[in-house]
Amino acid sequence: METGIRRSSPWVTGFAVFGGSMMLVIGIFQIVVGLTAIFEDTFYVMSDNYLFGFDVSTWGWIHLALGVLVAVGGGAVLAGQLWGRILGIVLAALSAIANFLFLPYYPLWSMLIIAADVAVIWALTKYGREDAIAP
Repeated sequence: METGIRRSSPWVTGFAVFGGSMMLVIGIFQIVVGLTAIFEDTFYVMSDNYLFGFDVSTWGWIHLALGVLVAVGGGAVLAGQLWGRILGIVLAALSAIANFLFLPYYPLWSMLIIAADVAVIWALTKYGREDAIAP
């Protein structure tokens, strides 16, 4: 007998929690990288012939701003906001692009953040409306 009560699937909730939590972690990491680049600009060293060779403090401000936005988006995802999920996908893609361009400055770190961004995008796109309702 159908009572009209619909429940969220635990898998879907898990994907959303994973995506939002990872966004918070990535945002904090980006903030730390940004603050390091702003205040200790000799920490990151780059070769002379790189096409996207901005000043290190410029990269610091980019990472700081992106980190704050990603963390706020992660909070919105954890709060169950649809706009947070959409923003999360966009910001994770921007974060992956920014870290791809930051590869010559800190390669291993950038690759780890790119992998985390891909996991966030996967988790947030896996969470669909048709999956949100358990039978």
